Amino acid sequence: MILRFLSFILLIWMIGFAWFAIDLPRPADSNEETDSVVVLTGGAKRIDRALEILTVEKAGRLLVSGVDRDVKPAELAAEYNTSDALFECCVDLGFQAVDTRSNALETARWVARRDDKSVRLVTSDWHMRRARLELERAIPPKVKIVSDAVATAPTLSTLFKEYNKYLMRRLAALAGV
Repeated sequence: MILRFLSFILLIWMIGFAWFAIDLPRPADSNEETDSVVVLTGGAKRIDRALEILTVEKAGRLLVSGVDRDVKPAELAAEYNTSDALFECCVDLGFQAVDTRSNALETARWVARRDDKSVRLVTSDWHMRRARLELERAIPPKVKIVSDAVATAPTLSTLFKEYNKYLMRRLAALAGV
């Protein structure tokens, strides 16, 4: 009986992992406008995508969450070949986040201060589900979240780790933690 139950759980886990790995989130419609855009640091092309959205005026302001405390706006502008003026007017750097959960909390505070009604979330495709889950838990339900996944080519190891992190956070959410 226990062996059957464990086999069933393993089968469910494997089917879920297959879904997670095969059906990665996709980029959002480039024409969709939001009040702001937030990008979680830590992956290639994430900041590029967020700056693109800001530059084409599909969002009014950008939060770069999880920035190292030693980074200055001018350095980031130079790194991404963007004008200092754009960073001065429209980009906020968040220095308090160290993981996905604290990214969501930092973003929630920023969105609340701005009284935004919609926010575009930019992160890697393999990271989007957990990042969105954390953000949905941190901000009021009235704030619309638009997922804008940056396409990557994640390794099986990355997908395995992220799937298990996602499951654990999902279970923690169900338990109210």
